[in-house]
Amino acid sequence: MPEELLYQIALTRIPLIGDVIIRKLLETFGSAGDIFRARRRELERIETVGSIRANAIGAFRNFSEAEKEIHFMEKYGIRALFCTEPDYPQRLHHCYDSPSLLYYKGTASLNAPRMVSVVGTRKPSGYGRRMCRQITEELAAAQVTVVSGLAYGIDILAHETALQAGTPTIGVLAHGLDRIYPAAHKNTAVAMMTQGGLLTDFMSGHLPDRQNFPKRNRIVAGICDATIVVESGMQGGSLITADLAGGYHRDVFCFPGRADDPPSAGCNHLIKNNKAMLITGAADVLQMMGWEERSRPLVIQRELFLQLSDNEQKLMHLLREKSPRHVEELYLLTGLTGSEVAEAVFSMEMQSILKSLPGQRYELVI
Repeated sequence: MPEELLYQIALTRIPLIGDVIIRKLLETFGSAGDIFRARRRELERIETVGSIRANAIGAFRNFSEAEKEIHFMEKYGIRALFCTEPDYPQRLHHCYDSPSLLYYKGTASLNAPRMVSVVGTRKPSGYGRRMCRQITEELAAAQVTVVSGLAYGIDILAHETALQAGTPTIGVLAHGLDRIYPAAHKNTAVAMMTQGGLLTDFMSGHLPDRQNFPKRNRIVAGICDATIVVESGMQGGSLITADLAGGYHRDVFCFPGRADDPPSAGCNHLIKNNKAMLITGAADVLQMMGWEERSRPLVIQRELFLQLSDNEQKLMHLLREKSPRHVEELYLLTGLTGSEVAEAVFSMEMQSILKSLPGQRYELVI
């Protein structure tokens, strides 16, 4: 049995030790095993840990639960993705409350170049169903991985349309991988495991309890470049997902609805309050995300390279490969901090090397 995996799973089961604390501990000790092997005095010195949490780590003995989970994973071909591993969804690293450990069954990359979540009401109107099918088909044509929550309504329609269109689709679950909820979506979920995947941060045995769904939604929002709300009233999980996406500095897009149409009240509210950008189809998303196909390559003056700092050189290298790029790509692919990227972007704008575009994107100037 892999010892480090045993410690990783066990770490998520310690009372009072959540994902934020786990990441703080990993910054100091490097691995889950080293956290368990650390002395209590060493643990107590870590900011936000203190004596109570240090004692909880030292007193933990329930490794049998982790052993049982590993056997379950081995039996059903489930992968564990710890936050320190390269296969872990890199976009989630920029979310302060991202899960430290994920469980995944599927074939699609969780770090695909283009990932968008498509969410909405559980009881869509004919208009909502039509817009969901339309935009999912158009995203599939642009090689975008479609993410949703496998729920009734817009979620399952997005998954089914993506499967029919031949694009990968990933379902994020609010329970363990030992069950499918709702059960009516089992056949779709099985198909997704060979053309996409199922992802959760819950161990087997966890039920789809009400409090689990906001946790699920943070993954739906954080794992993607953008979130599209197709149709939503003023209450519901899709608005929570949209708020989370905005908090993670992701782009949010909405289809507008009639002013007096309750199923569209949530989308209209997001647009009205500048929390989402109005779209009429995937072409708007592709344009604002900088994912349109270019008719000719960019030509950059080579002498500009001599005027760039090390951080600016990193951005230039990325933008030479593909331009424009979203600011999240600049963070993820360079490893620079937000302030370092902001400083480099500002300097390059002042030199007329790049320009900013709508949707937090940056493009090299020819």
